[in-house]
Amino acid sequence: MFTLKTLNMGSIPSALQKAERYRLLNEHREAESICLDILQAEPDNQEALIMLLLAYTDKFKTELYPAFDNALNVLEKLRDEYSKTYYRGVIYERRAKAQLNRSGPSSDDIAHEWFTKAMAEYERALENDPDGIQDAALRWNTCARILNENPNLKPAEENQEVELMDDYE
Repeated sequence: MFTLKTLNMGSIPSALQKAERYRLLNEHREAESICLDILQAEPDNQEALIMLLLAYTDKFKTELYPAFDNALNVLEKLRDEYSKTYYRGVIYERRAKAQLNRSGPSSDDIAHEWFTKAMAEYERALENDPDGIQDAALRWNTCARILNENPNLKPAEENQEVELMDDYE
């Protein structure tokens, strides 16, 4: 086993920039590793926690578990309620998008469920938006557009009704 190197506090700002760059390059493993290094040096660094949470959600397309559970665990370490609510919405939205790429029984129902859960979190975030930035409104609108553009994404009950009607035709 290798002993990991420890970051000094002065290197944290540039490490955060590197983590963000790796996320943008779709290299979530590298971003995750850097965030873990930062959190080893400064366990309550909110920016690193958010970046780590986002790096986990980047994995949803290929590795839903344990990435989903890891993202939820990091979420609980965020200090303020607005951030918790907003990023819970992000987690749910990204899970819904990952579900869209899967084909299988009930995939559309499950995607719809996660989109609506995300939208509910964004609604709650908008009610408590301390800075009036409205990032949650932008994300809510994205979810709404995806649902509007994909008529096959419906609540499970509606899809079952359509299947029953198809059986009788």
